[in-house]
Amino acid sequence: MNIYDYTVPAADGSTVSLKDYEGKVLLIVNTATGCGFTPQYKDLEEIYHDDHEKGLEIIDIPCNQFAGQAPGSDEEIHQFCTLKYHTEFPQMKKSDVNGENELPLYGYLKSQKGFEGFGNGVKALAMSAMLKKIDPDYKNNPDIKWNFTKFAVDRKGNVVARFEPTADMKEVKACVESLL
Repeated sequence: MNIYDYTVPAADGSTVSLKDYEGKVLLIVNTATGCGFTPQYKDLEEIYHDDHEKGLEIIDIPCNQFAGQAPGSDEEIHQFCTLKYHTEFPQMKKSDVNGENELPLYGYLKSQKGFEGFGNGVKALAMSAMLKKIDPDYKNNPDIKWNFTKFAVDRKGNVVARFEPTADMKEVKACVESLL
């Protein structure tokens, strides 16, 4: 299987085939409206605005699995994002990214790019400390650790990078632009 064999549920209840994005660069991100990383919506929209016409698609999949930080309905989440951050990229139905109800797409993404750490800096140290309390073995599984984990996919459908929420958004943008 490859990335184009997967589908995701759209917020309106329809199904979106990733085959529809074949030949595009994808940035797939699990998001939340009440997270410390929520301001990354601004950066994501800037990347989308700058690079959409060059072949970038951002696939936003809201997720409420991390401290209940996406509690609203799909419509409420969409309204929040469009009013506060003026997002224009596609937003899918709120879904799980880990566990028995995870989207199959996320099982695939995690199998392609596992967790490699949070990097350096204050946010990275804070995330590590918090997760050690929740799961002392968190470093040894590929699960999504928190909201705003991003996967970059090249035009051929290869998952080329995983960015934890602590990654500098300039690095995310540089990766995306290198794939365009």
